[in-house]
Amino acid sequence: MASSASTGTAAAAAATGSCSPFASLSDDIVLNILAKLEADPRHLARLACVCSRLSSLIRTVCYRSICSRSLPADLLPSPTEAAAAASSWPSLYKLSVCCPGLYRAGVLLEHSDFGLERDIGPHLTFPVGSSSSSSSSSSDLTNPVPPIPSDAGVSCWSLFDDLYFDTIYDPSEVEDVSFVPIDLPPGESPVTVGSVVSKWRKQQWAGPTNSHLASGLWSLSREQGNKLLASRFKSDCLYICDWPGCVHAEEKRKYMLFRGVFKNFKRSRVWKTIVDSNRGKIELSCAFCACRETWDLHSAFCLRRVFGFHDDGEPVVRAYVCENGHVSGAWTDRPLFA
Repeated sequence: MASSASTGTAAAAAATGSCSPFASLSDDIVLNILAKLEADPRHLARLACVCSRLSSLIRTVCYRSICSRSLPADLLPSPTEAAAAASSWPSLYKLSVCCPGLYRAGVLLEHSDFGLERDIGPHLTFPVGSSSSSSSSSSDLTNPVPPIPSDAGVSCWSLFDDLYFDTIYDPSEVEDVSFVPIDLPPGESPVTVGSVVSKWRKQQWAGPTNSHLASGLWSLSREQGNKLLASRFKSDCLYICDWPGCVHAEEKRKYMLFRGVFKNFKRSRVWKTIVDSNRGKIELSCAFCACRETWDLHSAFCLRRVFGFHDDGEPVVRAYVCENGHVSGAWTDRPLFA
């Protein structure tokens, strides 16, 4: 009975790793071994999946050590923010060494509408009505006014509304006119104005579309961030990777993918502009944290206006920011006529 109990205890200890040679090593020795593997970030990522002890050491010690040496001091969490720092080190480390990929840099987004589909007005859905009421009233309407929800405030007013009412010659002619419901064919969904939809281009791409180890220097620079933002945001601290970032030579043009992060994003002018203009998010997840949606800095008019577009409507520069201030995007060569 005693021998069977001791055998069970030994088996349980072996299962938990308490009797393995690795368990007898101190943390200092393990960290010295891990330091030899820092040249290739993929080694640390693989070892973090082996056991909880390695994962904890890599996330709390190795990432902090590497980021402290390679990133500007402004981006490092302060010692007083211990809880926030625990989740910040992995994201900062990934920012320094990983390219967001074509997918999360927005290159695969459809660009034929110049971004106007997300900017032409508030989110309005045309109601479905009977065909009899539509036919009886359509002859009395010349300039139907689009409906505005009763709970809509000033924040939902957009450039689309101003442009529409500028085309009305005499507003008194349409003061008493009500909106006429449209009878949609069976199986057709209502039309939504200003919807935030992520469209993806169906095309074969030579480079990787998801996150991968970035080529070029693994460092971030505020100087490059100043070149990206409009002049009115010069007080914001945006650090992005050094030029040219991770280069993807595709069939049509060359994309120089960049990644970056805002310092104190919730206190920046870019954040205030996004909030004040009530910008809608797009379904493009962040490459460096768990955020599932981002804002398009191009359609929010936060980027320099001099970049322009290519002849097919694709912007020369695009950038997307998540709620945590992580930025992903792509530069392209300027068109010859610019």
